[in-house]
Amino acid sequence: MTDSLNFTGKTVLVIGGSSGIGNATAQAFRAAGAEVHVWGTRPSPKDYAGDSNLEGLHYAQMDVGDIAAIEAYEPPFKKLDVLVQSQGMVLYKRQEFAMAGFSKVLNVNLTSLMAAAMKFHDMLAASKGSMIIVSSTAAFQATKGNPGYNASKAGAAGLARTLAQTWAGDGIRVNGIAPGFVATKMTTITTENPARRAAAEDRIPLGRIGEPHEIAGVALFLASPLASYIIGQTIIADGGLVL
Repeated sequence: MTDSLNFTGKTVLVIGGSSGIGNATAQAFRAAGAEVHVWGTRPSPKDYAGDSNLEGLHYAQMDVGDIAAIEAYEPPFKKLDVLVQSQGMVLYKRQEFAMAGFSKVLNVNLTSLMAAAMKFHDMLAASKGSMIIVSSTAAFQATKGNPGYNASKAGAAGLARTLAQTWAGDGIRVNGIAPGFVATKMTTITTENPARRAAAEDRIPLGRIGEPHEIAGVALFLASPLASYIIGQTIIADGGLVL
């Protein structure tokens, strides 16, 4: 049991691993001994200077909104043990009520999940690996002003259930994580506004905004032998927000 969180010899790909929760997750797997690859949107690691920690990670630029690009990707690794899908976006100021905005968010937050899952299915089956989909507590409650984000995250939780059931026979364990308020670039509209932050923290029983590394810990658990009998679950990690 003491070696259950040792990923030495394992290969991990974290989509969205260039920032926020994805970056913390990528670094957590690296610290646990894995060879870690990440996808991000900027041309090169140097373009993240001061924003993210890409030390020791293998970086590739990928627009996950471009499904053809995902399908055409030629991985530099021969095997894959863990796929973490942590890509995501949100549009504010009611942009998601316009079909262009709604479709864009659904494409990045949901359709790309299926595209990447299918892209790496065979590699995960060969390694009897694990896929983790990072969704949101928005999957379980309304998010006023963001219908695209909400629908995509609810869809992500549903996708985790369905692929878990479908791929269990292939030896692939599929699960998800639903973070609540976590301090990332995506949540700065709340975390950097004192009034909004105080209101958010007042709704959280633990009384504070979460940190990316706290979500990364859940990912390590789900990918480890400690979670060998868990499939199709989306673990809520929100400090009690949706209780």
